Amino acid sequence: MTKFAIKYALSFILLIPAQAIIFDHAILFNVALPLVFLYLIVTLPVTLGTNLSTLLGFLAGFFLDIFTDTPGVNSLCCTLLAFARKPIFHLYVSLDDDLASRSPSSVSMGHSAYMKYMITMVLIYCTLLFTVEAFQFFSFRLLILRIAASSAYTFILLYALDCLTMRRREAKL
Repeated sequence: MTKFAIKYALSFILLIPAQAIIFDHAILFNVALPLVFLYLIVTLPVTLGTNLSTLLGFLAGFFLDIFTDTPGVNSLCCTLLAFARKPIFHLYVSLDDDLASRSPSSVSMGHSAYMKYMITMVLIYCTLLFTVEAFQFFSFRLLILRIAASSAYTFILLYALDCLTMRRREAKL
């Protein structure tokens, strides 16, 4: 558990400021926003309790709200995503599989199940974020375009990040 806490704290310290400083300004075509900090919530261990994962999700969103001056939007979305993480995970991986103390990754789940899991998580987050942010359905086409483009952009970056960390884990073995 201590190894997880140190790894999560380092990831938190790197990804939250990187999201606020770099990735919030890397918007493609004024539509697609990369949300790389979601890697913190997506890769939480399956065995982690719902209360703790929800708290960690809230803290990630809260600190991102502080850095980006978005009052409570990311906190709400991250809390809901962290709460829904375990049921979404079990949609793609059966309860019989022994994943004790493992984080969801392409190695532990398999590439196709992990891709489905990550796409679902990113789509839920982007839908929540942009719906709450717009708080209107006036420009419905723009809302759908932002959700789809941001989800695709975020998924590509998160999958690349997972592949990079996977190679580093394999090199240690």
